[in-house]
Amino acid sequence: MRKIFSKWIDRYFSDEEALLLFVLLAGSLVVILTLGQALAPVFAGIILAFLMQGGVNRLKQLNVPHLLSVVLVFLAFVGGLAALLLIVMPLAWRQSVNLFNELPGIMSQTQSVLLLLPERYPEMISEERIRELISLAATELSQMGQWVVTFSLNSITNIIALLIYLVLVPILVFFFLKDGASLANWWVSFLPEKREMMTKVWVEMDDQIANYIRGKAIEIIVVGAVTYVTFVFLGINYAALLGILVGLSVLIPYIGAALVTLPVALIAFFQWGWSSEFMYLMIAYGIIQALDGNVLVPLLFSEAVNLHPVAIIVAVLVFGGLWGFWGLFFAIPLATLFKAVVNAWPKVQQVGVEESGT
Repeated sequence: MRKIFSKWIDRYFSDEEALLLFVLLAGSLVVILTLGQALAPVFAGIILAFLMQGGVNRLKQLNVPHLLSVVLVFLAFVGGLAALLLIVMPLAWRQSVNLFNELPGIMSQTQSVLLLLPERYPEMISEERIRELISLAATELSQMGQWVVTFSLNSITNIIALLIYLVLVPILVFFFLKDGASLANWWVSFLPEKREMMTKVWVEMDDQIANYIRGKAIEIIVVGAVTYVTFVFLGINYAALLGILVGLSVLIPYIGAALVTLPVALIAFFQWGWSSEFMYLMIAYGIIQALDGNVLVPLLFSEAVNLHPVAIIVAVLVFGGLWGFWGLFFAIPLATLFKAVVNAWPKVQQVGVEESGT
């Protein structure tokens, strides 16, 4: 057993650069897991600066000076952040409160509809089972109410944390945009001059990850905004809340759209019932999903992410479970990084072929 393990170590970790890369990746993971909460503003600043770096580069291609390009992009970022905090979030919060207040009435309607099922399909479902489901839903709503009360009691702490983010993150974003190249060169100076494997990994993943992250951010905004405008035009309640949910659903490949369809259909059904308005809204929602998958995604993601669907789903489950929203957002880039490292990892070929029968 010891001999087998020693051969495995020699095959995959005999290269010094591979060992260094392994140490760097392991160290980065330890830092994220242990200091992730404390360094969250720094990580958020790096991510946002990375998203906006493309805008700075495009302005510089138009012969705009670097500092002026950074200032223009940063002002656009601040304007978007202000609109999000002053317009979108208060509207979504008000609609969330209204929806929570109307949940008892919705539950009553749901109970009336569900109790009709045992009468029509007695061989498939019983009244006792329906009442168990209703009791379970009532328990979940009670827990949700307790969470809202707890959230309100901790609002002072949440407001302080939000203020810290609102001050620190924009400052960090500005300096990462302004001095990102020099900071990157300073970090690279600590690495060995011979870093062929690291360069191979970076080249393989850089274009895909940059394209994916920026494209996904644009997709969230476009899909959410189009959904909101469409839902407002059709007159459905909680249009802003549903628009945010539909926009964020694109983070979860394959299953996000299916999951968010349920609240959209339920709210439309309880507002209009089986009417023409309900059908128009669901048709419009289906068109939005079709345009997103067949038009917007091919336009935004010029570099295909060459990952198997099973690998994507596993990455979403693992990283989403570890880091929540950001884990979902970076699930595919992290899976791409893992694939690039595996492809570039040096392997010492075994010399000699064992003779058969020995």
